[in-house]
Amino acid sequence: GDTCTADIDLGLSAWIRGEKLRLNRINAPELRGASAAKGRAARDHLKKLVEGRDVWLQTIKDRREKYGRYLAELWITQPDGSTLNINDAMVAAGHAKFQKY
Repeated sequence: GDTCTADIDLGLSAWIRGEKLRLNRINAPELRGASAAKGRAARDHLKKLVEGRDVWLQTIKDRREKYGRYLAELWITQPDGSTLNINDAMVAAGHAKFQKY
């Protein structure tokens, strides 16, 4: 629920495929251990929000965190033309909590 894998279009026909991203400012339950059921629900909700859609991505200071993932903010364009911050949407849906790193 706070990590995803993305294919990133850099422009000029240049792509990065399979890049791991850690959603900035939030923390979701883990897929293992006592929180596994909540972790699966968070994963499924994130997947429902972004899978198969064009997603706008902003990396945070273009640096990787301790597990080698880029910290990222994600947005999607909604049918009415407004944008939705995925990181905030995960918290609003109760699948993650805000966390400062």
